[in-house]
Amino acid sequence: MKQFEIPSFYKSEFIAPIKNYRKSIDPRKRDFAPTIVDFGSIRIILARHFGFCYGVENAIEIAYKAIEENQGKKIYMLSQMIHNPVVNEDLRDRGLSFILDTEGNQLTPWSDVSSEDIVIIPAFGTTLEIEQLLESKGIETRQYNTTCPFVEKVWKMANKLGTSDHSIIIHGKFKHEETQATFSHSSAESKSIVIKDIEEARVIGDIILGKRNKEEFYSAFEGRYTPGFNVDNDLIKVGVINQTTMLAGETHEIAEYFKTVMIEKFGEDEIKNHYADTRDTLCYATNDNQQSTFELLNQEADLAIVVGGYNSSNTSHLADLCATKFKTFFVNGPEELIEKSQIRHFDYATKSHLTSNDYLPNKEKVSIVVTSGASCPDSVIESVIDRLLSFYPSTADKATALQNAGVIG
Repeated sequence: MKQFEIPSFYKSEFIAPIKNYRKSIDPRKRDFAPTIVDFGSIRIILARHFGFCYGVENAIEIAYKAIEENQGKKIYMLSQMIHNPVVNEDLRDRGLSFILDTEGNQLTPWSDVSSEDIVIIPAFGTTLEIEQLLESKGIETRQYNTTCPFVEKVWKMANKLGTSDHSIIIHGKFKHEETQATFSHSSAESKSIVIKDIEEARVIGDIILGKRNKEEFYSAFEGRYTPGFNVDNDLIKVGVINQTTMLAGETHEIAEYFKTVMIEKFGEDEIKNHYADTRDTLCYATNDNQQSTFELLNQEADLAIVVGGYNSSNTSHLADLCATKFKTFFVNGPEELIEKSQIRHFDYATKSHLTSNDYLPNKEKVSIVVTSGASCPDSVIESVIDRLLSFYPSTADKATALQNAGVIG
């Protein structure tokens, strides 16, 4: 796999040896068991896969190269390049500005952006409408387009579905930048609709089977389907694609559900004429991180700490998975670990910050699960671990702990 040039301050001298060691003994990534690093009074259970993925490293390399190559020019990012506050703040400090926020609200008026400026397309991609707007302004975006290739893979699947006259069901969070981009590209290929979960899938399934009034479709999914969507004609052939960071199990459940609906409606012999087997369109990093988190659930631990941007979809799913077994805290960095007795963390479901007391148990040896999303720098993970270690003075140093774990000789 290609090696990217990313700033050294995103790297970690503690995490790198662990990842290199695991890669050397398991190059085919068949073992998703965590790495356990024992510091004495604290034991860190580190997920097999976490941190920057291919798409994120590609985006970071391109963004920093754009800054380096265009000194003196105005440089814009359409919206946050990735959902991580450390990365986005550093880009701002280097003079980069954002045109939109993560909700699509305007931060920089389009009238301020000219053909003399540099505009970077983020890893999530962008809509066809914005692409056309940039083109009308004479802005060249190909050189600094950081769209993740796994997002583009989903768009190619949408194209394939459209060519075969399937309507496209997108499993995703409608307001997420990636889903907005995918919905735009998908709608250009065929009638499309965005659904958030299996419950919404069942509403559509009931409408297909005549168990619900078709008018319910237009009210339940208002604003989330392409103009002119006709329930009678556009739910005869369907295929499922997804926002690449959704939970794999949920996307699979939704796809299998629509397959059973079409079998019930049209019969087993006709299924190929009404349902497209799209397979999984999640990115490899999302799959690896989620599989690694399922392996974490086989461990015994006192709590879990999940690190990443609060608006990171893939990180929130890891936190949800961890919370099925452990007392879990979603933090964006070490500063959230205020002291040994107090932590500030984020509840993704309510989009609210919480402060919890006595989150670390009062016992001789504490075991803590640690993982992060695909947009979190390894240096931030290390700093969170350092913060935890600072609360337990009778711990081994990091080099000794890595030696004892067999990571370094």
